[in-house]
Amino acid sequence: MVKEPRPGRVKTRLGKDLGMATAARWFRHQSARLLRRIEDPRWQTVLAVAPDQEGLTSRIWPAHLPRVPQGRGDLGDRMARLFRTLPPGPVCIIGADIPGVTRTHVARAFHALGDHQAVFGPATDGGYWLVGLKRTSPVPPTLFENVRWSSKHALSDSMATLRNHRIALTDTLSDVDTAEDLR
Repeated sequence: MVKEPRPGRVKTRLGKDLGMATAARWFRHQSARLLRRIEDPRWQTVLAVAPDQEGLTSRIWPAHLPRVPQGRGDLGDRMARLFRTLPPGPVCIIGADIPGVTRTHVARAFHALGDHQAVFGPATDGGYWLVGLKRTSPVPPTLFENVRWSSKHALSDSMATLRNHRIALTDTLSDVDTAEDLR
């Protein structure tokens, strides 16, 4: 999931520490590095872009990668929509603000879906950098409802929306929300 790296639109908490233009520039370069690191023939990398129209036509993102709009709503609404509308098969969604993500991390998450219905990659702040679903059954209608986003409860709240699913946890990584996170 990526947003157009425009000052004031992305990484606003980081922007409060470093300035909005610097935060947007960091996100643009971080996203480009991430995409280079995770592309792999074992899976298809698809960009879920926001804002929808601008992201679909943007020249910032690699032209060879397919794009889908994130659509409206909070983060949970947008991720649940992706799980419901992408072609059949396992799907892992990651954010673009996790500098440590590698192909190995993504491969481990897909591997975990072999004998689990869902997988989360915890973040050190209580959230998560990855969520994946096997999608052999319909996506729960309450997926990501009542999640306290951008809080230490995001992971536990999200897992609670998958009560009857076998859930795996994979590598814990750090995301970047503030200047302290960059250190």
